Amino acid sequence: MIAFLSVAILLLLIVILWQYLRLREHSRHLDYIHTKLTSIVDRGSHERLLLFNSNPHLQTLLTDLNRLLDVNHKGAVELAKLEKSMRSMLANISHDLKTPLTVVLGYIETILHDGNITEEEQAHILRMIHAKAEEVIRLMNSFFDLAKLESGDKQIALSRVELGEVCRRNILSFYDILNAKGSEVEIGIPDEAMYMMGNEEALDRVLSNLLSNAINYGDAGGVLGLTLYSAGDQVCIDVWDRGKGVTEGHQDKVFERLYTLEDSRNRDYQGSGLGLTITKRLTEQMNGSITLRSKPYVKTVFTLSFRRLTF
Repeated sequence: MIAFLSVAILLLLIVILWQYLRLREHSRHLDYIHTKLTSIVDRGSHERLLLFNSNPHLQTLLTDLNRLLDVNHKGAVELAKLEKSMRSMLANISHDLKTPLTVVLGYIETILHDGNITEEEQAHILRMIHAKAEEVIRLMNSFFDLAKLESGDKQIALSRVELGEVCRRNILSFYDILNAKGSEVEIGIPDEAMYMMGNEEALDRVLSNLLSNAINYGDAGGVLGLTLYSAGDQVCIDVWDRGKGVTEGHQDKVFERLYTLEDSRNRDYQGSGLGLTITKRLTEQMNGSITLRSKPYVKTVFTLSFRRLTF
């Protein structure tokens, strides 16, 4: 009996010792996780928690913590990109507002300090001041429109729209400009009616932006085209030109806020850098998509795609 009790006590002591050692190992692992996790978060590094342990619950915890670290790292990268984008946007806004306002101030100083200015010259300067003031207003309206679109405050009403009529109306609105430039126009609009759920006002702005962009940047090619066609259950609009286009390294950036190509800071190509961003947001609000394909001086194509209505 005494021998049995001795063996039982010995076994109990062994179990207690085993549990103590196991708990101490778990405590050591948890201390390591705490220290390593604190270090990763404080340094903002992209390290991950690695621990060799057969406990399935601890492995699950490590997996979840690493997923959280991935989310945290991704958020930090997106925040850094956003901050960089904001700095660039503020710099571009400052440039785009400063240029016309500087011209306005120059004209005003001329009127105030030049006593020999004639009435005809004064009238001309006032017209220039008016034009520059309208330029600033258009720019500010673009900023506000984009802010509303991206915040979700500006929702557009959708209804059944016939795209052929919209395309004809918009290309005709640029006829005088294209004629003055001597540009050739190639229009491909089928007689068959093509419908989508959209908003005519938004579509007019989208096409106006794309056609203006093609005229400003593609006129060196001497031709501008607009093609309407169906592709499966989609109805598509191509606005294209054969001008200088967009190099491959810039094609994924043209829809970013205030992104402009290098020579768009030249007054011959001046733009706010908002037109294509607004175009993309309006297209998405109509449940469509826009893509760009470009080979400089061969063909640059902006393609709008929407789900086609068959009734």
